[in-house]
Amino acid sequence: MSFRRRLLAPIFAVVSAASLMALNAPAAHAYSSTGFSAFMQNCGGTTVYKDDGTPWQCTFDDEFNGSNLNTRNWVVQTNFSTGDATAGYACYVNNPNNVAVSNGALHLTVRRISTPMDCASQPSPTNYTGGMVSTYHLFSQAYGRFEARVRVAATTQPGLQEAFWLWPDDRYTVLNWPTTGEIDVAETYSQYANLAVPYLHYTYNDNGGPIPGVNTAWNCAAQRGVWNTYDLVWTPTSLTISINGTTCLVNTSADPAFTERYIVALTAGLGRGTNALTSSTPIPATTDVDYVRVWK
Repeated sequence: MSFRRRLLAPIFAVVSAASLMALNAPAAHAYSSTGFSAFMQNCGGTTVYKDDGTPWQCTFDDEFNGSNLNTRNWVVQTNFSTGDATAGYACYVNNPNNVAVSNGALHLTVRRISTPMDCASQPSPTNYTGGMVSTYHLFSQAYGRFEARVRVAATTQPGLQEAFWLWPDDRYTVLNWPTTGEIDVAETYSQYANLAVPYLHYTYNDNGGPIPGVNTAWNCAAQRGVWNTYDLVWTPTSLTISINGTTCLVNTSADPAFTERYIVALTAGLGRGTNALTSSTPIPATTDVDYVRVWK
């Protein structure tokens, strides 16, 4: 997903990562899992087993059971925007109207505001805000199993774009997108209300664009308005992405980009191109996240 996008195909957009080079976040914290023992096997009280029958070891678990965002796990990003400069873009803000925890879920909401606000990298103020959180300088991991259960707003109208994705930890890697990589476990576009789209970014030219079956897939069924589970199983030789238990993409490139520690991010913003904001886009629109779990 990432923070600024350009279209590489009529359907799906991918990142322009220059803005990440100047990532503005609080001072770095020491590495933390989630404040619990790194030797716990259970995430969410459930043991998950590898193909060889051994249990995955839980390294990060947020069930969003409290009433506030756990800031030991998450940074609220406030220095990026998504959308279309002509049709409309959303500025990510740290506001309980956009980022909140209640009723056992994280809520990331795209809203319209009455007074336009300035936003990073945009030439003019905007009337739209969105929600983004990441584990920047709080948690990162190379390899393992990464899972989120997410429900995006039910609509078939264009304008909304959401993602569960991973980005290299800049404490261990000098960022140089796309060669240093990006793992979009699942992106959702309200224009394509029946799909979740995985996308892997790597190589000096980003593989020249989307190649279904290699770095993306356009047949991963996921209905908007209901809960969907996104999974990544990442090893030194492969990345396997599944949606609701169905494998959608297997990449065996073993590219050097996929040997580094990555952070976890969740976003809810506006789309661009053919999925740009229109007068029919349902605003406000909320993305609910039931949990985020990581194992090794």
